[in-house]
Amino acid sequence: MLIVDAWVDTTVYRAFVGSVERYRRLSLAMRAFRLRGISRFAVEILDDAVTFGAAGAVLALALAVPAFEVTRHDWRKNADYAVNFLDRYGNEIGRRGIVLNDTVPLEAFPDHLIKALLATEDRRFFEHFGIDVIGTARAVVANLRHKTVVQGGSSLTQQLAKNLFLTNERSIERKIKEAFLAMWIETHMTKREILKLYLDRAYMGGGNFGVAAASDFYFGKSVRDIDLSEAAMLAGLFKAPTKYAPHANLPAARARANDVLSNMVAAGFLTEGQVIGARRRPAKPIDRARTYSPDYFLDYAFDQLEEMAPADHTLTVRTTIDIGIQKKAEEAIENQLRQRGEELDISQAAAVVLEPNGAVRAMVGGRDYSTSQFNRATDAARQPGSSFKPYVYTAALLAGKTPTSVVTDQPVCIGNWCPKNYGGGYYGRVTLLEAIARSLNSIPVQLAQQIGRERVAAVARMFGIDLPVKPDWPFVIGSVEVHMIDHAAGYAVFASGGLKVTPFAIEQIATSKGEVLWERSKNLPPPERIFPADKMTEITSMLYNAVETGTGRNAKLDGVPAGGKTGTTSDSRDAWFCGFTGNYVGVVWVGNDDYRPMERVTGGMVPAPIWHDIMTYAHQNIDLKQASGMPPPKRGAPAVAAGDRPPSGGLADVAAAAGAQRPKPLSAKAIGALTDLEGRLKAAPSLPAPAAPTAPALRTGLVPLGGEGGGLTRLAAHGDGLTAIGGAAR
Repeated sequence: MLIVDAWVDTTVYRAFVGSVERYRRLSLAMRAFRLRGISRFAVEILDDAVTFGAAGAVLALALAVPAFEVTRHDWRKNADYAVNFLDRYGNEIGRRGIVLNDTVPLEAFPDHLIKALLATEDRRFFEHFGIDVIGTARAVVANLRHKTVVQGGSSLTQQLAKNLFLTNERSIERKIKEAFLAMWIETHMTKREILKLYLDRAYMGGGNFGVAAASDFYFGKSVRDIDLSEAAMLAGLFKAPTKYAPHANLPAARARANDVLSNMVAAGFLTEGQVIGARRRPAKPIDRARTYSPDYFLDYAFDQLEEMAPADHTLTVRTTIDIGIQKKAEEAIENQLRQRGEELDISQAAAVVLEPNGAVRAMVGGRDYSTSQFNRATDAARQPGSSFKPYVYTAALLAGKTPTSVVTDQPVCIGNWCPKNYGGGYYGRVTLLEAIARSLNSIPVQLAQQIGRERVAAVARMFGIDLPVKPDWPFVIGSVEVHMIDHAAGYAVFASGGLKVTPFAIEQIATSKGEVLWERSKNLPPPERIFPADKMTEITSMLYNAVETGTGRNAKLDGVPAGGKTGTTSDSRDAWFCGFTGNYVGVVWVGNDDYRPMERVTGGMVPAPIWHDIMTYAHQNIDLKQASGMPPPKRGAPAVAAGDRPPSGGLADVAAAAGAQRPKPLSAKAIGALTDLEGRLKAAPSLPAPAAPTAPALRTGLVPLGGEGGGLTRLAAHGDGLTAIGGAAR
């Protein structure tokens, strides 16, 4: 052991002494490289530059790795949908998603458009490797001189990289990724391919991507046919498409186009003499304000399309909408709100019209899409009030009750909750038929007690109503929030005779070349029966009686039997009418977005007349169908229901005055032009009426019929309904 220990000690000692000696010799040798003065300063600067450069390269590579990850998918294929929507008859009604047209080859683009783009965005495009070093340096100098961003340094390839892979975030990380991706694009594509892809994918304002789509949108022509002034206006959009979009700010767009023309001269592509004509005669975009678009419905249809997720992304979709019914629904809502909105403190309304199979024929999600894109027909959750009660009565019928079953209308309390009828009184022994017509509150509560709250909730869910797992007792008289589209689907179950109904907006999906990808009639199974037909006949007969003799009398149609139910919530925060015929289902709601109460508005006061106006139009010149539990329809002359106001001078009133013949469907563009003409006529100053000797007598006789009198008649009818029926909020 001593020998081993001595050997270890000796070895360690010799290694240490040797290391010291080698270090001493290295130090002596390095003295020959020791620098002093300016030479040492320069070397240290170079050394730091190499060190920081290496660190920067490592950091850049760390950022480049995730940047290149986005290139693993099929990045040339557009991931967003570009959808052209048609109505049920095949007329174009609008677009959603990105508006894209990438079918034009590069050779077909006008030469002056290519020159305008390069002169404005990247004059050295065919010379650099993806990053324009000279252009970037010039932009940095210009921005420093002006102490603000006056020039962009990104090359056309860098802009394409941002459009394809990145966001608009302003950060160093994004710029580094953009630079790496630009160089990556340059190594994988030719310059002509890059230019073509940029022209196809750049955002051009108005929801349009690519110059071909923008040319059609702004000028109504193919990009092949645009002139120099139009090319300059399009090229000016690349910098700030929202700011310079001609349909939004024409003066700014023309000023920007003039700058583009100056850039073309400065780049040597054209002479001043060649651009003078375009300066004097700037481009004139088409007037997009006259194009009618059912925007709430288009949003709904586009959401359904995205859920279906078709493989192709440039699509033509035939929808279910009937533009005639859609326009009438919008007009009926606007007429009522214009006449009574301020008086009754109503700011919003919504409506949905379905066929009994769930096809959405009209959807109004609010009073004005331009001021609020929130779709109250699909996204708002509001209490339905008494319009929920038919689900409770259906549950009772399924449990063995009949329309003639008698229940005592009397005070009822469950814990501290004691619901009262609308008028405060009680009617004693009443049949279910009478109870639903009078919209009594105590009866559905007692029915739920008898058959079980859980059974009522289960039946409501079968109708498509989304309820909590164990809802509180007040849900049986409509205190739970529902979505209008679900409520409409529930009433469509009544109209269909007990079949499950799912609202839909899409009939057919095809590619831009016309190849049909999906068709509803061929891709979906027949509807499922969820309720017995005999029970549906009983409940629909009860709802028919509610319209004929109950709170829904203002919705009664001439010659077309209808069933339905009014609904009003506490303090008149919501008012509904939900109804159906053998042909259509309609739901109308009025209220305020901030939930403030209206002025004692009930479902029969405003929603029912709106429903009546829509359905009167919708049932003109069609084959009338008989709903189960109702008498057969009889075609008759149009009549004005109780509470309905006379024509207000809208476009549809011309048809009503001429015999109420439902017009043939017009295209969305034609409807937009007519609506614009109507607005201009209404805005024109009125001519003074000639004096007539019998004016006082005429005024006395005509005012009640033409304006205020209609309101008094309606109020009298409402007052009679409230006094005679005394039902729950309706």
